[in-house]
Amino acid sequence: MSIESEMIHVEVVYALPLEQRVVTLVVNRNATVEEIIRQSGILECYPEIDLSKNKVGVFSRNVRLDATVRERDRIEIYRPLLADPKEIRRKRAEQAKLAATKPE
Repeated sequence: MSIESEMIHVEVVYALPLEQRVVTLVVNRNATVEEIIRQSGILECYPEIDLSKNKVGVFSRNVRLDATVRERDRIEIYRPLLADPKEIRRKRAEQAKLAATKPE
């Protein structure tokens, strides 16, 4: 196998509410998700990322840091949720119920 066939193209993505960073890399086919994230330099740009806490995924599917990826995969670093989606839905349902019972 040639050195070129050992390399793959991947992206590392981190999205904030007003900014999205996409880093395109050529990495060794056997590199782990964690190694690729570290190679991307994104941890230096966003010191709030903590790989022991932030979940990561490939195309919206959670993966472990020791996973490997394939050609053209997109590694995503997820931010912690600010609010529980179940709690938000419950509050909306309560508000809708109250609005429906109020006289006009």
